[in-house]
Amino acid sequence: MSPSFPPKLALVLAGAVAVACSPAPNAERAQAQTAARPAAQTQGLDPETMARVVEQARALPNLHALIVARDGEILAEHRLRGPGLDQPVNIKSASKTVLSALVGIAIDRGVLTGTDQKIAPLLSDSLPSGGDPRLREIEVGHLLSMQAGLGRTSGQYYGAWVTSPNWVRHALARPFDDDPGGRMIYSTGASHLMSAALTRAAGASTHSLARDWLAQPLGVTIPPWLRDPQGIYFGGNDMMMSPKALLRFGELYRLGGEIDGRRILPAAWIEESWIPRTRSPWSGQDYGYGWFTRRSGGHDVRFAWGYGGQMLFVVPSLDLTVVMISDPSPRPREESHVAQLHTLLDTGVIPAAVTGDRAARAD
Repeated sequence: MSPSFPPKLALVLAGAVAVACSPAPNAERAQAQTAARPAAQTQGLDPETMARVVEQARALPNLHALIVARDGEILAEHRLRGPGLDQPVNIKSASKTVLSALVGIAIDRGVLTGTDQKIAPLLSDSLPSGGDPRLREIEVGHLLSMQAGLGRTSGQYYGAWVTSPNWVRHALARPFDDDPGGRMIYSTGASHLMSAALTRAAGASTHSLARDWLAQPLGVTIPPWLRDPQGIYFGGNDMMMSPKALLRFGELYRLGGEIDGRRILPAAWIEESWIPRTRSPWSGQDYGYGWFTRRSGGHDVRFAWGYGGQMLFVVPSLDLTVVMISDPSPRPREESHVAQLHTLLDTGVIPAAVTGDRAARAD
């Protein structure tokens, strides 16, 4: 996904120093649901297969962490290199998936009216004078599924966008490459427009919403991250979460939005988010509201994907939640190891779960 910020943004970055938010008082109890225990004590994953998975993971020089949970229990957690498993790290474009959750909660609370709500009235002060009339057709759902139609701000257009004096206005001024609701045009600018619209509708920052609506109920930390020159928290990139916090977020989706007996996210929103609405021209993967989807070994895999290999996989039919955290530093596309991470899941973790099921039935 998007590369690191140029030095010119140092002053903006300074305002996003990651000061950790205090977790909820029941954090220890909340974390207990995913407490680790040795794989030898459970039949949830085949130990021989998982031993090979860990060996293969260690051989990937850019892979920092691997956590595998099954039915709410962490059965494998490995810090291979880099920061600790409880330390917030940059999840890059997996931030788009977290932003989608915030939108679902906002709709449930009446802050937003629905995915068909037009964004132009919320961003009226940033609309370009004499702009394309299709700007008034863009809906919340279009931003979440990358179907806004606006030209990209990612890739070769990224630098000009993030060095512009107004990111929202710049994104809205991009020429249309398709009509709203058309093909997928991957653009972090679309997610940033969503962050801006959510901020305007709620009268609160995206970070404060992430803290109050997700982090505190889950018993995790989401510290402040980068903001644009107008103070809007970056939508779709650079959010900070620890590998264990990201796992906890994945568990929320696997459990249908209710965790520890508390409803945090509407179950209907999870189903809506997982419906394929378009397809990535780069990877060929289906895409919903912030989630990619594909099949593996006969099972549906829902996943969040951040630049460099920040991956959250949820396999509901196997009760699996898997986190893989990688070095987020920019590197040539051909050096990306994302395909190897998918292979690790497809030929290792999922077979380990299937074999574990067979062993359990045999006993």
